[in-house]
Amino acid sequence: METLLKLSPAQSLLLRTAARRPDGRVIPPDTLRGGARVKVLTSLLQRGWIEPADDGHVLTDAGYVAIGLQRSTPPDGVQPMDTIGDLQLLEGIPIRPGTKLAALVMALRRPQGATSLQLMLTTGWQPHTVRGAISGMLRKKLGLKVILAHNDAGERVYRINISAAV
Repeated sequence: METLLKLSPAQSLLLRTAARRPDGRVIPPDTLRGGARVKVLTSLLQRGWIEPADDGHVLTDAGYVAIGLQRSTPPDGVQPMDTIGDLQLLEGIPIRPGTKLAALVMALRRPQGATSLQLMLTTGWQPHTVRGAISGMLRKKLGLKVILAHNDAGERVYRINISAAV
């Protein structure tokens, strides 16, 4: 019988968000500060689920196993795509790069958009704050065309209609 590993909510959040990144980088949210941040990262390091990297920490194979996933490997001959810089994504939109609002816009500019949960994890905001920023700042003040749809799981998916944006 397989035993399930006990993860705290903070450990689970860090491992799952790192698993979604192509490079497996562990980036603690801004809401996890001080001693709590140190304690969570230390426990993950001691269990071997993350390892130090030049600019922080990365998820190990054991970390993927801890959350029930496997590390995805690109097929042979496939080169990773270059990432688009923040300034290029925000071109024509008067938002300072590196802010939470800029992160919100970048998530919404992806072709598949972003769910409410993804936007909450990206910004560290509560659901009502995410909806308010979309409605007030993006739609009303910046005049962006934000489309709301629902995915198969019934979650809200927001995206910016690039052809109608600014």
